[in-house]
Amino acid sequence: MTEVHYLRWVRASALYDLIVTWPLATPWTLSLLLAQMAALHQQLGLPGQLPVPDALHLLLGSLLGSLVLVWAGLRVWRPSVLLGRLDLLTRVAFLSWELWAAAQGLSPLLLGFAFFEALFGVAQAWPLRQPALKSGCSDAAVPRCPAASRS
Repeated sequence: MTEVHYLRWVRASALYDLIVTWPLATPWTLSLLLAQMAALHQQLGLPGQLPVPDALHLLLGSLLGSLVLVWAGLRVWRPSVLLGRLDLLTRVAFLSWELWAAAQGLSPLLLGFAFFEALFGVAQAWPLRQPALKSGCSDAAVPRCPAASRS
């Protein structure tokens, strides 16, 4: 993957985070989101549970939402390879916690979010292809490239 394509993935993952995370930014929007998720969980007849949140859940969820919004905003504004690699670490951690929560009996609705964490994590873990040298030699040909030996 080229750096240009990689940065598109970084920005796309940040836009996804903004869209999915904005309801977590305040205790009121988080309460509404959790109520909607609980209703969907019940309508679909899914196993597991979505517990009723208390004030501490709402505080911690809103803290998480606020931090993710700032982090995503930075990646939209100034995507970079470094930010993409750092975001990969957060995605791996959060994916682990989502899978752990699902294994503990929380709603399988979490697995929909886990899918996107894994998708963007794989994209952001992808190795970058080095650009061709100005002489026209490819990276594979650098040891044999006369222009490379002169530098």
